[in-house]
Amino acid sequence: MLEIKTKKAGAELTSIKLNGEEKLHQGKEHWNRQAPILFPIVGQIKDGQTLINNKLYKMGQHGFARDMEFEEIGENKYLLKSSKETLEKFPFKFELQVEYEVNENELTTKYKVINKDEKQMLFGMGGHPAFICDYSTGNYQIQFNKQEDKIEFLQLENGLISDKKAPNILKENAINLEADTFKNDAIIMKNIKSNKISLYNKKEDKKILEFDFTGFPFLALWSKIGAPFVCIEPWYNTADKVNSTGKFEDKENILKLEPEEKFECKYKLKFF
Repeated sequence: MLEIKTKKAGAELTSIKLNGEEKLHQGKEHWNRQAPILFPIVGQIKDGQTLINNKLYKMGQHGFARDMEFEEIGENKYLLKSSKETLEKFPFKFELQVEYEVNENELTTKYKVINKDEKQMLFGMGGHPAFICDYSTGNYQIQFNKQEDKIEFLQLENGLISDKKAPNILKENAINLEADTFKNDAIIMKNIKSNKISLYNKKEDKKILEFDFTGFPFLALWSKIGAPFVCIEPWYNTADKVNSTGKFEDKENILKLEPEEKFECKYKLKFF
């Protein structure tokens, strides 16, 4: 049985325990976050600013939701509403709801965005949970549940998506995690056939977790060199490209909502 803990700051998960064993990154030495919510952008925007309705707005990496205090509206359920503070960075009125549901050894993270403005709203959305995993041992791999013959790996260049292709690092339909896997920052993938991946311990011949990211067009893996965790990140969009126009509306796969329209997505974790 899973037990979870969450907090109002960033509506972030702080603990996932399976039969008393912690599965979520707990240390602050390498990274002081655990499972931040990426909204209203994923990744960086070029020069830290973007043009929305002919006006420049500044936003840090992955947006502002992860650094804001949410309202607790139920058990492990949170709400963030637009405010004077958010409107200075992002010119749309919105509601962002986050909910965590536990069912035996499964955890579902749900996001709901509602456009409370009188105009069309553009935004990005993503998750960023970090799982305990000493990947530098070379014992772990990411396995895909479908044959990945069309997958594309994107390369980061100073935090932006490069126009150069990253090498395909799949071996026997899996990504082997090694000590230098994240030397060039995150591994970002698109054109993925799978809707599930597994974190697998080769040495122990054991599945650690299964991650269902159905509906998300991008998937990223990230850690810091020598850090004992791996982030598995389902994204709806990515950082700006190096040759970006700087217009928010031109971002690849930008999400759009008409007034009072809702966007919902979720990802599901199963622990073993």
